[in-house]
Amino acid sequence: MRMIVLICLFWVWTTAAVQAVEIFPGSPSISAKSYILQDFHSEQILLEKNTKQRLEPASLTKLMTAYVVFSALKEGHIKLEDEVHISKKAWQMKGSRMYLERDSTVTVEELIKGMIIQSGNDASMALAEYVAGDEENFVKLMNEQAKVLGLSDTQYMNSTGLSNTGHYSTAYDLATMARAIIRDFPDYYRWYSEKEYTHNNITQSNRNLLLWRDNSVDGMKTGYTDNAGYCLIASAKRDGMRLISVVLGAGNKKERATQSQKLLDFGYRFYKTYKLYPARQAITSERVWKGSSRNVNLGLVKPLYITIPKGQYQNLKATLQIDNQIIAPVYQSREYGMLKISLQDKLLLSRPLVALNGVDSGNVLQQLVDYLWLQFQ
Repeated sequence: MRMIVLICLFWVWTTAAVQAVEIFPGSPSISAKSYILQDFHSEQILLEKNTKQRLEPASLTKLMTAYVVFSALKEGHIKLEDEVHISKKAWQMKGSRMYLERDSTVTVEELIKGMIIQSGNDASMALAEYVAGDEENFVKLMNEQAKVLGLSDTQYMNSTGLSNTGHYSTAYDLATMARAIIRDFPDYYRWYSEKEYTHNNITQSNRNLLLWRDNSVDGMKTGYTDNAGYCLIASAKRDGMRLISVVLGAGNKKERATQSQKLLDFGYRFYKTYKLYPARQAITSERVWKGSSRNVNLGLVKPLYITIPKGQYQNLKATLQIDNQIIAPVYQSREYGMLKISLQDKLLLSRPLVALNGVDSGNVLQQLVDYLWLQFQ
């Protein structure tokens, strides 16, 4: 492979200024069984502890319940204005509730708000029954979706998060779940920032205390059971940089909010996320042999973001490793090299470079001329 080095990436970020190097402290002390701090765009983990430890997720389970419901809405199987009959099973659910009345009818949108804002177990059950007929079938959908999203250490036994043998997840999987909702359903994500909701003349506040403490926090979900302890997934956005924190097994309501705030503040204080390359935009144009065209543009399938300590942008280095000979036919989206990003000679990540356009084989004369050139080389 041929190697091309792009120093500092200034041709991508022409307005980037050289920053003063920040003093970087040690990691903050976080009181929780497990936690993670992750950037939404780059997916880089900034802080973590026991991220693959399987623990009860309590009402954080309702993120997957919401994802399955949102998917049903997107696919047109249900509508927000649909009227849902409230069964005896939904009405008699224990734990946090939106206080649904038995045999009443409530819209899908009202139930979603009750599940997200009030963490209603009755709302979760009603939605599960409406989407899949009963909770058992709905849980199958939840576990199938978990596989699709790559949640390898997650298993659901119910739609609410009430304690149940075999019902577990991890901080890592829950962060992935949070990213998936924000990425796939931005129009519905807005409900996670609402501070209160009223149903049946009963007003309940969102249990996410960070919605009152930090204006940059716009979601997501709290959870509690005796076994799980106090849990919180928080998502915040400052200056275009979104961070997601997950805290599992904190000591009380205030503690889970305090620990989550410490994680977010640390991330924003000492890190910055950059968009280095957009998707499907040429990073390099390379020679094609024996083709109908002489060049092919290579780029990335997805946009490339990177999260690094503040003051280190000028030390980034991009290296392109290109196949020595690209011979037609060239197929769009096939890999023809690698892009590697390093910081102070430490490899941070690598991504395949793919053809952004196809190139057919040339005519007989074009192939013959290029054949002779290749023999000469």
